[in-house]
Amino acid sequence: MNSLTIILNIIAPPVSIFRKRGIDNDLAISILLTMLFFFPGIIHAFYLTSRNNEIL
Repeated sequence: MNSLTIILNIIAPPVSIFRKRGIDNDLAISILLTMLFFFPGIIHAFYLTSRNNEIL
């Protein structure tokens, strides 16, 4: 995980998820969490960007 990803995870979690995974259900969840509760959106972004690129 590079420094740009860490900064985007803190400032704009949905942007970070979009850069990592594209338009996906995870992006919608990240937007919802960030709009409702900012801190869970940050945690969700760190979780998704720190995982390997595995298909679920």
